[in-house]
Amino acid sequence: MNTMSILVADDDPVIRRLFEKRLSDEGYDVTVAVDGIEAARLLDVSSYDVVITDLVMPGAIGGIELLNLAKEISIEIEVIVITAHSSVNTAVEAMKKGAVDYLEKPINFDELFLRLEKIAEVKALMKNAGDLREAMNVTENSAAHTIQALEMNNATQQATLDKVEKVLADTSQDDLDRIQVALNLIRQR
Repeated sequence: MNTMSILVADDDPVIRRLFEKRLSDEGYDVTVAVDGIEAARLLDVSSYDVVITDLVMPGAIGGIELLNLAKEISIEIEVIVITAHSSVNTAVEAMKKGAVDYLEKPINFDELFLRLEKIAEVKALMKNAGDLREAMNVTENSAAHTIQALEMNNATQQATLDKVEKVLADTSQDDLDRIQVALNLIRQR
């Protein structure tokens, strides 16, 4: 079962339905939007792992604008741009703006599924790295507290040893009295 949530934005109802069916059949949680405006509204109210957007859609929000909005919301949202009008320039522009991939229509779904698997693997690695980083922070904090406690304990013991040394070095007192005072100092610790 794939656990990634995917938002598909395409103005073509046949393409939307095809994406919805194929992605759902693979176990993805799929939401479709009829254009960039609806997709932007959905991005404001829901969280998605991946946005698949057509490059050219009617209205004020096309694929590149949707890519920008998605990345403003969260750098962790991966965006795949699709188009029937591919060119090297548009692919380069999409990738520069943060698209993880760029696919031509008609979509080869086997290729898309491979790319989605790679995105899922990277997200899992990032989560594991985050978990490890958090565990390291907890360990470092615990170690810092332990070291601080040990340093304080060491300083207290050193102060006691200094007092014991001073008492034992004081030849103005009887040997047994000096030993008794030194032992009392040690017991107070």
